[in-house]
Amino acid sequence: MALSIFDLFKIGVGPSSSHTVGPMVAANRFLAELRERGDLERVAGLRVSLFGSLAMTGKGHATDVAVMIGLLGERPDQVEAGRIPDYIDAIRSGGKLMLGGEREIPFAEDTHLKFHFGESLPKHPNGMRFEALDRAGLIFYGNVYYSVGGGFVLSDAEANDQGRGAEDATITQPYPFRNAAELVEKAEQASLTIAELVLENERMRHSDQEIHEGLLKIWQVMDECIRKGCEHSGELPGGLHIKRRAHDLWQELVNHPERSLQDHLTVMDWVNLYAMAVNEENAAGGRVVTAPTNGAAGVIPAVLAYYDRFIPGSNIDGVKTFLITAAAIGMLYKQNASISAAEVGCQGEIGVACSMAAGALCAVLGGTIRQVENAAEIGMEHNLGLTCDPIGGLVQVPCIERNTMGAIKAINAARLALRGTGEHHVSLDSVIETMRQTGLDMQDKYKETSTGGLAVNVVAC
Repeated sequence: MALSIFDLFKIGVGPSSSHTVGPMVAANRFLAELRERGDLERVAGLRVSLFGSLAMTGKGHATDVAVMIGLLGERPDQVEAGRIPDYIDAIRSGGKLMLGGEREIPFAEDTHLKFHFGESLPKHPNGMRFEALDRAGLIFYGNVYYSVGGGFVLSDAEANDQGRGAEDATITQPYPFRNAAELVEKAEQASLTIAELVLENERMRHSDQEIHEGLLKIWQVMDECIRKGCEHSGELPGGLHIKRRAHDLWQELVNHPERSLQDHLTVMDWVNLYAMAVNEENAAGGRVVTAPTNGAAGVIPAVLAYYDRFIPGSNIDGVKTFLITAAAIGMLYKQNASISAAEVGCQGEIGVACSMAAGALCAVLGGTIRQVENAAEIGMEHNLGLTCDPIGGLVQVPCIERNTMGAIKAINAARLALRGTGEHHVSLDSVIETMRQTGLDMQDKYKETSTGGLAVNVVAC
């Protein structure tokens, strides 16, 4: 399996990796294909069609905004989040779009950006079609893309029933693994930790300096997201009138530190704060790290911040070990199941993030390889069947609180595993396969369509 650590952790903007980051990446790819063909100057108009979950919850997930920003040539990891509203206002008020930052074309959303509600493309629930038109209004080039979770995007030619869209056949790894059993076996045979084994594989792509700097950048963005989430107050956008809670909780905790002496569970409040801060920033369209998705972006930063702030002896090497171990576990889900809520429900987002964080925390707390695998298994086992039913199609309710629960559950899973010997009845591979099968059995109304569950049983506005 030729997956990279940095496939699992990508820097982007909120509120969704599959519905915001993915469509922006798809628009970037379409631009690149036009350039490669020498056809950019030929473009006189565009049509973008959104299908499946991208249509059903696209407005709440800012899919329309992401497509337009991507067509401007802006990238998820580089765009200034604060400038996005200005870009969109300019397109909407002027009725024009600067394609790739260099060619102005007419663009009216009601004509050129269509939401096909109730229609799906065959290879994934998150499908979109881009079409370039010439001066006569005829299509001269088009392509279909699928946003398959976590910011991964497949073209129509790349997508198939088995492919997960992240493998690189040109990379030869010293320790390839297809599942958790192989990962554990090869690590034990080589007398390596899971993080050390994955690091050896990553060296086939990047130098040690690049890996070091990349991991520090990921942690820096996560930590900055926590800080910004604590500082910002007011309402979240989207019309639900959800008040940001992280700021008030942060103020309460820092202004009354003595309460931690009276309530020994105050540390849980801090972990809740970290997760809530990240996902409020995500809901507001701020800069986050897909970990492995935006909807679940608060779990891993919260547990990593818990390690950084509350575990004696924590250090930067531990931070790197945490992230690499988490990525290794995420690779297993990406390859053998899914990290797309539109495909398997929220078990593929919060559940996977919880599993990744649990195994990673267990590793940095001194767990054995088998205890790490046990922690990751516990983290998913108790998220099986978790549905994705966001109210109003927004990544707010129940998503923000759900990140706090995922983080707390991950810490408990790590502690349970550390109290054991590493022996357990259910394997990580078994729970991953169970998650995949559960996702297949789950009705579509519970898979990021906002047509079931809380989305229809709670008044949106």
